[in-house]
Amino acid sequence: MAKQLMKGNEAIAEAAIRAGVEAYFGYPITPQTELLEYMSKRMPELGRVFLQAESEVAAINMVYGAACAGRRVMTSSSSPGISLMQEGLSYIAASHVPVVIVDVMRGGPGLGNIAPSQSDYFQMVKMAGHGDYKPIVLAPATVQEAVDLTALAFDLAERYRTIATVLLDGVLGQMMEPVELPAMRALPTTPPAWAITGAAGRAKNSVVPFRMQADDLEALNLELQRKIAEIARREVRFKEYLIDTTSGSTDKAELIVVAFGTAGRVALSAVKAARQKGICVGLHRPITLSPFPDERLSQLADEARGFLVVEMNAGQMLQDVKLSVGGQAPVRFYGRTGGQVPMPDDIALEIEKLDEMTGHPLDHKIEGPVALRPVDRPARRQETSRTSRN
Repeated sequence: MAKQLMKGNEAIAEAAIRAGVEAYFGYPITPQTELLEYMSKRMPELGRVFLQAESEVAAINMVYGAACAGRRVMTSSSSPGISLMQEGLSYIAASHVPVVIVDVMRGGPGLGNIAPSQSDYFQMVKMAGHGDYKPIVLAPATVQEAVDLTALAFDLAERYRTIATVLLDGVLGQMMEPVELPAMRALPTTPPAWAITGAAGRAKNSVVPFRMQADDLEALNLELQRKIAEIARREVRFKEYLIDTTSGSTDKAELIVVAFGTAGRVALSAVKAARQKGICVGLHRPITLSPFPDERLSQLADEARGFLVVEMNAGQMLQDVKLSVGGQAPVRFYGRTGGQVPMPDDIALEIEKLDEMTGHPLDHKIEGPVALRPVDRPARRQETSRTSRN
């Protein structure tokens, strides 16, 4: 199939349509609004449901209702809008219904700005609402990967009857790249057995998002934990570059950079530059932020001299990397906040610092990881419009 040049937001929308999404509910907010606009045209053309809600709170509850009816449904938003959806996401998780969420992150906290960020890591990866549950979170680094992971999100959401989130930042939402789109899937002909449809001849079903008795609620939570554990066993995904722990290999990585999404993409350029200077460094890029590839990072920590975590936030995934490494090697951090994107030269400099710091044989059983605060440097000039949330 021939590739075509598409903006990230629009490519994700078309990927969702081709994955068989039957209903979309959302509210405009930069930098994901093109996704909603694309859906507003394409969904009615195909005889499917599109509705711009009056708010993100309304949108997520419409998504919840459609999911309970067994429909393949999704919404998209950006950071402040996702915050408004948190209660609805928690109800969805408690009800065991499949839903796909696309979060195109922007600078924060508060209204923040419309520039790209990765500061939604905590709110989406850890729980996405109150209660003891975790959604599946997929983090693309290219527009093609965003297309592929959107289709995967629908499959995983339905397989586990859970929330699957495609988490990207405004860079990927706004950039244009050539993509190969998947074939159009057929829409489901019958709703799943658990769905509420009101149709005659079907067994009576109910979807209950709460348990008033402590024993019943604990049973629900234990069921959720079993599901999370199964997903962690089966669905961890990551990509690695220039990492080979084989003794004598020219690709053997003594230093590991860990970064996701756009930060991972920028970090790869820095890793390649450091390699040209003779520094034995590789990149580990998590694709599933939940479940997190902690076992793989723990394996790498057995051989690595040190780790550098790069994020477009103040250090959120950093905590998961530290837990995974478990004090076996030092962990440094470099991050940019407020919508700033780290540059390859900045990351390369941090790799050199890590190499210098760990350049002598180490006993990996050190006291604890070393963290580096985001570098205090002048902000790059950046044009951002003064906008409301839409």
